[in-house]
Amino acid sequence: MISHGLTTGALFLLVGMVYDRTHTRKIADYGGLAKVMPVFAGIFLFSAFASAGLPGLSGFVGEFTILMGSYFTLPVLAIISATGVILAAIYLLWAYERVFTGEVNPKVEALRDLNFREILIMVPLIVLILGIGVYPKPVFDRIEPSIELVLDRIEAVTQYEAPEFSRPGDVIVPEYGVVDTGEHEGGEG
Repeated sequence: MISHGLTTGALFLLVGMVYDRTHTRKIADYGGLAKVMPVFAGIFLFSAFASAGLPGLSGFVGEFTILMGSYFTLPVLAIISATGVILAAIYLLWAYERVFTGEVNPKVEALRDLNFREILIMVPLIVLILGIGVYPKPVFDRIEPSIELVLDRIEAVTQYEAPEFSRPGDVIVPEYGVVDTGEHEGGEG
């Protein structure tokens, strides 16, 4: 959810910035925008890649961990979800192609690129998207206690027992199964 908030927030900010200049949200009113607004196009593409789950960006961390965790308990739903991720990436790239590539639409020829203030607004989002994508451990460390608490409560009131590899600190090694790294209490090594 953190990544979704960052990437979607960035995309909405960017749409707002271009809407402020054109007063239209219709894809057909754009075209060739990358030639007119190259900085805007680059930041938009970066945000779209993050939203689509490109490795090294925050979207990948979120989607990969959710899909892997889901796959071990509900593989069919995880595969359906992965298909949704692929379709979302296709849509984002299709929209990018229509808005930013090709011949410059006369309606956008006179647009100016992002100014310093607008770039300054986007920089923290870009840094966080890249930072979480490259080094997600601080985020995982922050949410781990809450996840442990939720898993403990679910196990206490239902018949469900969380698989051992679902506990933070466990590493799945294909040849050996689950290997306890000793990062959580109650692990058997």
